Amino acid sequence: MLYSFSAYVSATVFDRDGAIFALGDGTVAFEDGSRVCAHQGAILCAEVHPSGEGLVTGGDDGRLVWTRRQGATELKSFSGKWIDAVAVSAESGLIAAAFGREVAVLDVKDPAFERRFSHERSVADLAFDPKGRRLAAATYGGVALWYGRIADQKPQLMKWPGAHLATRFSPDGRFLMSSLQENALHGWRLSDGKDMKMAGYPGKIRSLAFLSKGALLATSGAPGVVIWPFAGAQGPMGKEAVEIGVDESAMVVRCAGSALGLRVAAGLSDGRVWSVHLQSQARPFARAEKGAAISAIALSADGARLAYGDEVGEAAVVAL
Repeated sequence: MLYSFSAYVSATVFDRDGAIFALGDGTVAFEDGSRVCAHQGAILCAEVHPSGEGLVTGGDDGRLVWTRRQGATELKSFSGKWIDAVAVSAESGLIAAAFGREVAVLDVKDPAFERRFSHERSVADLAFDPKGRRLAAATYGGVALWYGRIADQKPQLMKWPGAHLATRFSPDGRFLMSSLQENALHGWRLSDGKDMKMAGYPGKIRSLAFLSKGALLATSGAPGVVIWPFAGAQGPMGKEAVEIGVDESAMVVRCAGSALGLRVAAGLSDGRVWSVHLQSQARPFARAEKGAAISAIALSADGARLAYGDEVGEAAVVAL
């Protein structure tokens, strides 16, 4: 199914009912063709609601919104702020939003619950650990770790120089990964804080996607998708990455992985999209024609369907 939204595709995800697109004009578009106006301005970030239904979005209007096919509900308004990142946890029911140096944590089961965490510099990304208890906030100089429900605390700081752009916990909770403005990936083993420096990327790493039950990590930022091994007690420490689907004429700017399987999808700077099962040599293109750079990409939980969107609003949902 092809779509033409005429607006930047900020994010795409699969909820339990299908693909959803968050757009730069403030609209949330559903796979069935329905659309809901969620924001008075651009949507900057989006994640599936902890219930598994609909989308939690943050916008440049300072509003945090839950949008379902029947309409939009404002969860919180942070007047005068841009919400740059959101994170959700189906396990704990917590939702986190970052705006400037502040992070707010809400509970979907308790409208009165709110925690605020402050940082010295702006927060670029958020991620919950697998149990939804700890929250990672990527900022300048490292990643701050907070307990989502505790009001008065000092964060554990996972330090590394530079501006951190994107962060993810491994599905087993043993490792924390972060990408940097300096075209590098960095990680920590949380049991002892041991560092893992993963340099050599030619571009910005804007996508981090664990697949195969956390045994592998796929990243963008190169002419192919870079795959790091995480199986075993040491994870990626002392191991080499492999790069798949290398095409020197373009960069992989977005990638996605199937959480339980071995399928990887890549969106390129020249608008093309491909997917591959890691046990197969075939790398079919879901979009072979060139165009605007891919700005969002997602795989369904079973890896059977792919959704993508680009910087001018062209999008699609494809059966693999």
